[in-house]
Amino acid sequence: MEVNKTEENPYQSPFAQTYFHGTKADLKIGDLIIAGKNSNYGLGNSAKYIYLTATLDAAIWGAELALGARRERIYLVEPTGFIEDDPNLTDKKFHGNPTKSYRSNNPFKVVGEVTVWKGHTSEQIQTMKIGLEKLKEQGIEAIED
Repeated sequence: MEVNKTEENPYQSPFAQTYFHGTKADLKIGDLIIAGKNSNYGLGNSAKYIYLTATLDAAIWGAELALGARRERIYLVEPTGFIEDDPNLTDKKFHGNPTKSYRSNNPFKVVGEVTVWKGHTSEQIQTMKIGLEKLKEQGIEAIED
């Protein structure tokens, strides 16, 4: 197999990294997830960024903590443009980026769905929600732009 190389990226490959996006939104393959919609977190304000991760565990947290009563979903997504480390986690809560969490204001294309996954225990979710509530009381929202 021949790999196309460019000056910009000498290691360019025909294979794209696939990421995860956890949510309660009902999406279909081919749909675009775009910034500017109401956030799944915090006060539900218009989201300047959308978020994705390279780890299933972080996507599960995203689905479990998303607002709303719909079913938790984990989608496989491909970014359509530049992504950057999620500053809400990177170096603020964890050194480096161990959750491999990223954000972008470019759309993500839904390319699949993970239909079999194991969520966190109700105790773990409750502990996380209590921690997020404490941050909120301190004036720190879950998502900072």
